[in-house]
Amino acid sequence: MSDYFQNGVITTFHRLGEVKIKYLEGELKEFTRRRPIALILPSLYREFASGALQNIMKVLKNTSYFNQIVLCLDRANAEQFKKVKNHFASYKRFVIVWNDGLRMKRIYKSLEENNLTPGKTGKGRAVWIALGYVLAGGKSRVIAFHDCDIVNYTRAMVARLCYPVTTPHSEYEFCKGFYSRYTTKMYGRATRLFFTPFIRALEKILGYLPFLVYMDSFRYALAGEIAMRRDLAMALRIPSDWGLEVGTLAEVYRNVAANRICQVDIAETYEHKHQPLDPGDPDMGVLKMTVDIAKAIFRNLALEGVEFSLGFFKTLSNIYLKEAQETVIRYENDAAINGLQFDRHEESLCVEAFAEGIKIAGEIFWENPSTSPLIPNWHRVTAAMPSMFDMLLDAIKQDNR
Repeated sequence: MSDYFQNGVITTFHRLGEVKIKYLEGELKEFTRRRPIALILPSLYREFASGALQNIMKVLKNTSYFNQIVLCLDRANAEQFKKVKNHFASYKRFVIVWNDGLRMKRIYKSLEENNLTPGKTGKGRAVWIALGYVLAGGKSRVIAFHDCDIVNYTRAMVARLCYPVTTPHSEYEFCKGFYSRYTTKMYGRATRLFFTPFIRALEKILGYLPFLVYMDSFRYALAGEIAMRRDLAMALRIPSDWGLEVGTLAEVYRNVAANRICQVDIAETYEHKHQPLDPGDPDMGVLKMTVDIAKAIFRNLALEGVEFSLGFFKTLSNIYLKEAQETVIRYENDAAINGLQFDRHEESLCVEAFAEGIKIAGEIFWENPSTSPLIPNWHRVTAAMPSMFDMLLDAIKQDNR
């Protein structure tokens, strides 16, 4: 029997049977008469070099309901930018935001000079600046994002992501994509082994908190696939670090009623790059990701009135460890019944590394709890710099000539 269980406080749209892609795209084409859609693709040049981006763009070329497709390109020199621009020259309603270009660097410098720091180079800043471009143009009412390293990308993924916030028959303002990550083994360690046991360990210590119930309601809180309405996009402060996904969810929590937030199953399986894990290096890979995620949760709990102590973080690390070790056993049995490979020792090493990551995150947060990687929202930017939208539109237009 297909899964249609509704859990937590967030509405879930399930994948029941085969996706009727022609029906979905036909509906979206009709809906976009009232709510035009922009798709933002934050990408590194290496995703173009690997061929992943080209495969995604080939799929998108067969879709007709997007009003804009914005590729935000990072870590590309002038020659590489030109190569990407020429490769996609035939695409309509398509533009590239070249983050490493001189014009964009001048914009980032201008923001810094006005105490509106856009953060360091990374996915958070790329999403934020591309969002600004779409908002500046005023052409789209719905804005969707997804990563550019998806190996098994399909039209159904993006159509299902956009549908809930585009249809005029509901009033959802924010939609989060979720999926299963497996091939011959289970992936998604940061979600399976860290995030869910971490949130549930916090619930054991702190008891009932609406914010924790909300975060625990998402099937895949760390997914990079989201869609939202334009008004919400103007109000969101986006994190510039690895806490991007959970920080965005926290911002949505503070800006939108729960009955206007949903999640949708966008793929039977989902395959993209896997971050390395070095237990001895908390400044890289999946361990860095979990440290930043933990800090983001601590910051948001503080905003909910939670008071911390150094002893709290040690207790949390221990409770998390117990919770996660039990989770490993559950997944081992889940893998066995599905005939998947499972390395219990490797999973246990991940859990132990994540437990140390929680301690590290706690120490960093304790030393400076007021530090925040949140980039100012576009309401504030345009209030402080009324000409910013025009500057942004002109810079990107010049780069794309």
